[in-house]
Amino acid sequence: MASTTTATAVLDEAHVGEMDNVAYAVRCRSTGRRLLVDAAAEPETLLALVDGHLDLVVTTHRHHDHVGALAAVVEATGARTAAGDDDADHLPLPVQQRLVHGDVLRVGDVQLEVIHLRGHTPGSVALLLRDPDGPDHLFTGDSLFPGGVGNTFGDAQAFDRLLTDVTERLFGVLDDDTVVHPGHGAPTTLGAERPHLAQWRERGW
Repeated sequence: MASTTTATAVLDEAHVGEMDNVAYAVRCRSTGRRLLVDAAAEPETLLALVDGHLDLVVTTHRHHDHVGALAAVVEATGARTAAGDDDADHLPLPVQQRLVHGDVLRVGDVQLEVIHLRGHTPGSVALLLRDPDGPDHLFTGDSLFPGGVGNTFGDAQAFDRLLTDVTERLFGVLDDDTVVHPGHGAPTTLGAERPHLAQWRERGW
């Protein structure tokens, strides 16, 4: 279970489920309030990750492997729920906060900027935590991984839309040392991936 400290938050993660989903806990250093990115699976593991206390669960997108523990975690903690506006109606329980591009989520002193990345699903969102003391942190769900963007299931228009959003809304505005925390597997940085953008577009996935 990796842990990272920023100016405002402590970031912890847990790998859960058969698809190596990564769930991320963001704890405000001054207030102790907590946010969870993707209640994917294994609710007991996720409840231990947040020490049983949770204010908000943000779902990065609608796919079943990212919401398997959502109902159980919400029931156990009473946490509010948030998801991208275009995916919110497809979650297994009501969403209190429907997110659009440019929204800012606040948990204690922690602020997370919402970045809409269309293509993997219509309502996929990434969350950006800016850190004045070090690299920024970006939670990308299944929209950006080491080695490429997320699966668009053979839809050329969806692929073009996703790669364009990732190029313009992430690589176009954020620094190379920004840490990318994907929904599965290992982290990367924008700098490590930036040289390959043209290759991704050429190959079409």
